[in-house]
Amino acid sequence: MSMDQSHTSEVTLDGAHEVPPTGSAASGSGTIMIAADKSVSGTVNTRGIQGKVAHIHEGALGKNGPVLIPLQKTGDDTWVVPAGAKLTDAQYASYMAGNLYVNVHSATNPAGEIRGQLLP
Repeated sequence: MSMDQSHTSEVTLDGAHEVPPTGSAASGSGTIMIAADKSVSGTVNTRGIQGKVAHIHEGALGKNGPVLIPLQKTGDDTWVVPAGAKLTDAQYASYMAGNLYVNVHSATNPAGEIRGQLLP
């Protein structure tokens, strides 16, 4: 029997968790699922932000890191993980260690306006 199992992470995004913090009043929340085969799915909804792009990144709390999965905008305030998205073994290990995060970038804050860690 494999030890692999699926995980569901509820994520809350705010300006205070961006690096550096933005002071943004915008917020977001969502659910990201990572299946036993490391495939990724889920949706993030935002409030009070004109999001330009959104991503799942690799980086510990308080640190910025590279984009792993760009999210697709499906509505004014809705972002989804694209079909077929998958983590590598190393990225999955980062996820299990709490070192992945979601953030949404805006024209005002092109490096990222709101962010939340993905905790397994």
